[in-house]
This record gives sequence, C-alpha cells and structure tokens, in this order.
Amino acid sequence: MNVYLDYAATTPPDKESVEEMLPFLGEMFGNPDSLHSYGRKAAYAVTCARDLVAQTLGVKASEVYFTSGGTEADNWAIRGIAAKSPYRGVVISAIEHHAVLSAAELARKAGANVGVAKADGDGIVTAQAVKEALKMPAGLVAVMAVNNETGCIQPLEEISALCRERGAVFFSDCVQAAGTLDLKQVCSLCDAVSLSGHKIYAPKGVGALVVKRGVPLSPLIAGGEQERGMRGGTLNVAGIVSFAGALARAQKAREENSRKIKVLRDAFEEKVLSALPDVRRDGKNRAPGISHLTFPAKGGETLLARLDLMGVAASNGAACSAQSAKPSHVLLAMGRTEDEAEKGVRFSFGKNTTEEEALYAAETVITCYRTIKGEER
Repeated sequence: MNVYLDYAATTPPDKESVEEMLPFLGEMFGNPDSLHSYGRKAAYAVTCARDLVAQTLGVKASEVYFTSGGTEADNWAIRGIAAKSPYRGVVISAIEHHAVLSAAELARKAGANVGVAKADGDGIVTAQAVKEALKMPAGLVAVMAVNNETGCIQPLEEISALCRERGAVFFSDCVQAAGTLDLKQVCSLCDAVSLSGHKIYAPKGVGALVVKRGVPLSPLIAGGEQERGMRGGTLNVAGIVSFAGALARAQKAREENSRKIKVLRDAFEEKVLSALPDVRRDGKNRAPGISHLTFPAKGGETLLARLDLMGVAASNGAACSAQSAKPSHVLLAMGRTEDEAEKGVRFSFGKNTTEEEALYAAETVITCYRTIKGEER
C-alpha cells in the first residue's frame, strides 16, 4: 500500500480545481491586460476570482494581491511593509517559515532592525514573547497562524491586541491555516496575511497576499501595471481562478474536514505512541492535520528513507528545506538539542486520507523504527 502523509508540503489538486483551470489553458487563453475580447474574458475571470477571495476572507477586493505562492507573498509582506515603516523595525517569531526568516534577513541588510520573539517548549509564541521583542521600535510584527512543522496554532488574538496597542502592523503567514482556521476571523485580527494554493488542493504556483487598506506597501516587481501597479507580470489566470475556488471550498468544508482528519491523526498517534514509549509528540494546541514526532533512537532521514521504501511518504519538516542537513530551526526554538532536532518526522493528513491508510502508516512506522533500533544494537 502507498500512503501519502505529506499534505503539509503539498496537496493533490482536487477535481474541481483542475476543471476550473482547464478553460484558461485552452480556448480562454487570453492575456487579461489585452483590450480585445480574449483579454476581456480573462480579465473578467480574474476579477471574479478576486471578488470570491475577498468574500471568503471578509476583506475588500482591492486588498487582495495575487502572487506565485506563499514564499513570494511572505517576502512581499516583510520587505514591502518594512521598507515603508517609519520605524524601520521588524519583529518575527523564531518559528516562522524560512520565507519569512530569509526575507527578514534581507530587510536587516537593507537597514531594518530585526527582533525575534521566542517560542516556548510547546511551540507557542506568546503575546508576552512578542512584547519582549518589541522593546526595540518596530513597525511590523510577523507571527504565523499555524506552524508548518509542528502544527501549533498561535495566539493571534492576543498578539493582534498587542500590535494595535503598539501601533505595529500585524502580518500572519496563513499558508498552513487555510483549511483549519476561520480565515474571516483571522483577517479581522491581522493587517496582512499570506496564502498558497497548493496547500488547499489547488495547483502550485499561485497564492495571495492580503494587505488591508491604509497599510503602506512597496511594489514587488517593476515592469507592468498588473495588480494595480504593485506586481508586474502577466497573471496566472488559470491558477488564480482555481485558487479562488479552492479557498472557498476549503473554508466551507473546514470544520467537517478538520473533524475527520483529527480522528485519523489521533488514531495514528495513539497506535504509534502506545507501541513506542520512547517516541515523543511535539507541540500543543495543534492543527488537526499535523503530527510531529521525535524518534530519539534513530529518526529523521534514516526513518524517512525506511518509510519511503515501505510506501509511506512523510517529511522532516518544510519541503523547501528538506534538502538541508541542518536540524529543524523550529525544534531548536522550542529548546530541543541539535541531536533531537534532527530526529523529528512530520506526518500530515488530508481530506483524502483513509482510516486504512492511517493505521497502515502507524504499523509501518512501528515496524521500521523497531527494525532500526534492532540494527543499532
């Protein structure tokens, strides 16, 4: 049996997403900036998609900017807002995606002060931790909604209140949150959020940055008047249309899918943890689809390779850093040692996962881990 448990890395496009794309890969191929009928049809499709995203999120259509995905949206938010901030300061959490961490480093090299809010041992960045990091002047605070490695849901409401008190723009990477949290509520708390299509059963290569009116933002790409002159380049019409539909579906089915996935995730964990008492579950207040486990005897890449041979696909964290031999910065931020931070494995479940697959994966994990431990004795 082949079992895919890496939905946090990417999801398979669902049937509806593919069907929504097809017309714009065929007869409706026009450039949305062209003035003839082909272009007008494409432009209308983009307008409808923008309206649908805005309606789904509870924001204005003029506050939605389409991007190539979450990494681009994160970079634009961090560097584009920091460049316009009168304080020239940015506070990020220690557990952010590498897109935010790297963008903050570029902002630092451009002259911005960068502070880091620490995470606790359970993977939570508290408002108090943000407050301590805000001892330096900062116009922008970035704390992700759901961590992509541990699944820990962050206390956005408390952090939002602190940011408003301090007059700082609050940005949240919501790439992993779109199928779990109520994004209308999240957007009511945040000044800017990022989203990605391929985490919600839409295609790769499309996403969005939402920036509330009044938040200063520098243009991202010069070379055209697309996205109201803020991001030059011909729009990915097929991807945008598919992304908008997938986002609406993800939010509509959020509670139902979350209940189902949580049952499978919990059954998987119960089976593994009861059979392997030395294995540790990482994080608290987690999104239902993510299970991050540390295998102290021999986890990480060794276990992942065994699982792959047995037909179970999982990961050791963010896919964009999977080729790196470095220990997880998220686990290090949670106080783990470098050795421990190299032995984690993330299993992530999706709406297509079945009970049979979850239990098979658990049995396979148990068998592979016991085999590895036996080989080392």
